[in-house]
Amino acid sequence: MKYAWVVLLLLLACQQEQETKVYWFVPDGMRADPDVFTVFDWAEQGHLPNIKRMMGEGAYGYSIPTFPSHTPTNFATLFTGVYPDKHGVADGPMHVEGRPLNKVAVGGFSSAAKKVSPFWVTMEQDGKHVALLSMPGSTPPELNKGITVRGRWGGWGADFHATIFQQEDNHTRYERGRGSRLFFFGPPLTKYVNSTSANWTTHKAERTVLSQYGANVEVYVFDSVDDEETRFDRVSIHGQTLAEGEASEWIPITLTWQVGESRIPVETSFQARVIKIDPSGWFRIRLFYNNINEHLTKPTTTASELTHWVGPMVDFVDNFPPQLIFYPEDRQAFLDEAHASLDWHRKAAGYMLDAYDPDVFIHDIYTPNQMLTSRWWMGYVDPKGVAYDTINDQERDQKWQEVLSMYKKLDDVVGEMYKRADDNTILVLSSDHGAVPLNKWVRLNNLFAQKGWLHFTLDENGEPVIDWERSTVVYLKMAHVYIHPDGLAGNWTRASGPKYRKLREEVRQALLSLEDPFTKDRPVVAAYDWERVPQYLSLPTDRVGDLVVVNEAGFGWNEEMSEDRKIFTTPLKTGYKQAIIAHHEPGMWTPFIIMGPGVRNTKLEKPINHVDQYTTIMALLNKSVATDGRVLHEILE
Repeated sequence: MKYAWVVLLLLLACQQEQETKVYWFVPDGMRADPDVFTVFDWAEQGHLPNIKRMMGEGAYGYSIPTFPSHTPTNFATLFTGVYPDKHGVADGPMHVEGRPLNKVAVGGFSSAAKKVSPFWVTMEQDGKHVALLSMPGSTPPELNKGITVRGRWGGWGADFHATIFQQEDNHTRYERGRGSRLFFFGPPLTKYVNSTSANWTTHKAERTVLSQYGANVEVYVFDSVDDEETRFDRVSIHGQTLAEGEASEWIPITLTWQVGESRIPVETSFQARVIKIDPSGWFRIRLFYNNINEHLTKPTTTASELTHWVGPMVDFVDNFPPQLIFYPEDRQAFLDEAHASLDWHRKAAGYMLDAYDPDVFIHDIYTPNQMLTSRWWMGYVDPKGVAYDTINDQERDQKWQEVLSMYKKLDDVVGEMYKRADDNTILVLSSDHGAVPLNKWVRLNNLFAQKGWLHFTLDENGEPVIDWERSTVVYLKMAHVYIHPDGLAGNWTRASGPKYRKLREEVRQALLSLEDPFTKDRPVVAAYDWERVPQYLSLPTDRVGDLVVVNEAGFGWNEEMSEDRKIFTTPLKTGYKQAIIAHHEPGMWTPFIIMGPGVRNTKLEKPINHVDQYTTIMALLNKSVATDGRVLHEILE
């Protein structure tokens, strides 16, 4: 009898060993296309050895994101297998009837925004042990037994964003307006401070206090050379002396997490980076706060384990809107921070796979998006960028080497998963969207102000104050125009009737007739009525504006307003992705590579749609699901 039990246990062990695992790496903004970002060619040339191995053992090709071609919408699409009209994530900031337009009603990065359960929930309900690393749309945590690490902008946990401190400059502060705030309405990403002369050691010095998240960091900017001239060239922070371009060791700090009326102390750490020091004493210093703590992981102990074994989390470089685009020295600060984030994610992937042994591991990093939509690269390496011809071949080659270095580090993360995948592991590499050159901002709210439809003033910080009662038309991120002939004040409701339809048509024609005064190009591809967006853009009618505006690649909608009411302006950043229909714009495409049991070695002849990925993976797992995608039978054995 005891032998029968042994046999049964062996059989059960074999069944457990036969359970298929899924490792899915989804770097945000990883562009792949046949002409410019030729990722598959780079792999074949030996630059991306782990991606090359995946290509040699599995299936690969291009995948097309859904409108509006940005992160929250496409992560929801990838992990539900349905379009936004079903999963409900039509944008990042979303507005709904019954709520005022001056506040976000539904955040697209929140797990609560989805109306359909994502892949990780389905897998946990199927008894799988799931681990999520830095996944948009995963917080507040949806997993009951699995591991969730910092879901990024989900409105959950004590999230402390990196902050740049520079000396007070009223003109700069006013010029940037809301652009110094997270998503234009959150906490400051750049703060302006004042210095005072200080009696500090024997050096000429100025003292500044950098205050953020309830903590003060005392800084001394000083002249390290003992002579008769004053040339400030060093910064002292917590006893560490830093020159321009240098970063400190990680320094312990207690920050405050404000939850309603409660103030919760959070023990964490920060790293200081001196971006720039002028001999006059003007400085630009960045404090990067450890991106995980016990309030940003579930279970809470995961934060201390990752910090101990991997190090303080550098989740991604810069933020949104970007801050490392204003000074030449910002470029190197960006590169240093980007490499730190890529190295952290590589180590974290290996650690989590080894320490937690999940059946399903899904991992995102935001750094590729940040690099390709920053100032320093896209417009100079893609021939469609107006900045392309402003540099020589040698300079362009340097920029390509920096971009390729980022892709190589993504390949290193793939390698951590590849070497831990066994014969029963489905390994997937994909992304949410690509990016294309941004040549012109189009300030739609300045257009509406010119037309007399929008009324606003700018406060002392250059931030707009809209007169909602007098305003009848406003553009709100990322592709929505809200219209009400009786004014937009109070709780917004959808208007109707002849007066509304007349105004809406006037707005549409104003948009369609917009023309760049220099190139004569028209930025508006289409402006769809809200009733028609399910048919043309697969968006839900309850979370869109009265018009949804599609832009031509090269242009980008900008919500900000200015005193001069200029509509077309030249941006500092040179990459963009929002509100572009991706089917006919290969720069928006992404890689899709899959290997493992049931997958044959082949190259996809045509690009697929994002919804096809989830559908095919579920088919490989023998799960029957209702989706908007198709099973890619051409890649199945």
